[in-house]
Amino acid sequence: MIKLKQSLGLFDGIALLVGITIGSGIFATPQIIAGYLPSFSTIIILWVGVAVFVYVGALIYAELGCRFPNTGGEYVYIQKAFGPFWGFLFGWAQLFIIRTSPIAGLSLIVANYIGYFIPLESFERNMVAVAVVVLFGSLNYIGVERGSLYNKFSSSVKTGGLFLFALIGLIMVKGDFSNLSETAATTGTLGPTGNIVAALMLILFSFLGWDRVGYVAGEMKDPQSVIPKSMLLGMAVITILYLGVNLLYHAVIGLEGMRGSTVIASDTAVELFGSIGAGLISLMVIISATGSINGTMMAAPRLFYAMARDGLMFKWFNHVDPKFQTPTHTIIAQCTWAIVLIVVRQNFETIVAGMVFAILIFYGFTTVALFKFRIENMGEPGGYDLPLFPVLPAIYFIGIVTLVVLRAYYETDKSVQDLAFVLTGVPIYFLFFKKK
Repeated sequence: MIKLKQSLGLFDGIALLVGITIGSGIFATPQIIAGYLPSFSTIIILWVGVAVFVYVGALIYAELGCRFPNTGGEYVYIQKAFGPFWGFLFGWAQLFIIRTSPIAGLSLIVANYIGYFIPLESFERNMVAVAVVVLFGSLNYIGVERGSLYNKFSSSVKTGGLFLFALIGLIMVKGDFSNLSETAATTGTLGPTGNIVAALMLILFSFLGWDRVGYVAGEMKDPQSVIPKSMLLGMAVITILYLGVNLLYHAVIGLEGMRGSTVIASDTAVELFGSIGAGLISLMVIISATGSINGTMMAAPRLFYAMARDGLMFKWFNHVDPKFQTPTHTIIAQCTWAIVLIVVRQNFETIVAGMVFAILIFYGFTTVALFKFRIENMGEPGGYDLPLFPVLPAIYFIGIVTLVVLRAYYETDKSVQDLAFVLTGVPIYFLFFKKK
């Protein structure tokens, strides 16, 4: 049997985490968040709070990845803890909303920023987004090393570019942070608590990515060492960059100015560096977003491959190309559904908020799984252990449940639609996979 090639090291793991996480979130969500909240101080408190929240999640996943260093990530953890039905439902949700949605949403953002250089009508924008999906699907089809190479390139560009953008920008502000004290009535219509929940969903989207490092554990040279180090170093880099860039946006554009922007990074760069600088920043955003798309293209198909190998996904998915040694059929399936989402949903906020709502539910499952594995001493010994157990994961779990319940209450219609994507997997499981 042809197996996946074990070729990824620590730098690959950090590049994958940073590459997926820093996509378009920091370039596309701050202006939307500004409409939900009345001041910079409230906004930055939420960004810091989410950073701490996801850091705990990253540490939980570091332990889970070391206990089960197998290709598939959360699918492996959920299946081993709760059985094949829940493992299948998680994988089905990944295919239909959780992992294909960010590919679709980020492709639309790429098209928006390409529109900075070439004016695009709505149809043309969608076609550019579709072309982006096809391009990076093809890149990952022909080899994990090629996908990883672009990840390293894009991660370097976006990390270095964001750092220089924030550093040089804040120097050019010359100590004038008067815009940070600006306050304005919110434009969101969900009420104080509902607006905060909507903002949190967008901030969470900006941080998502750390969970996918475990998906390629089966292709890492030393996963028990690489996974926790990748989580720790990668999340530290991302948090520092996000806080710095948010500070810059608000210092230069201000709260009201951000609410009127659709390409906040370019608008900030125009104020600081003129049109040439804005063009360079737009190019960086394009590289950043495509890097995140590429990272998801690398990671998520390995989940569907692992499910098919276990008899919990269609047999066609259990295929490794003999020439390229990649799960080519699952890459094709992921690209196809991402294109469907681009055509059907078309709205960035709708796509990504639904993805966050769905994935939070399964983050709750993986947290409970950690408790089960600790109590029953399941998994490989000698790896990373989460500190402050059980208090830290318990607080994290309570936070997840609170966010899910509040989002379902304040945005019931959207939550029902998002949940429907997940629940379509229930009849599929009982029709095709229960006997297996």
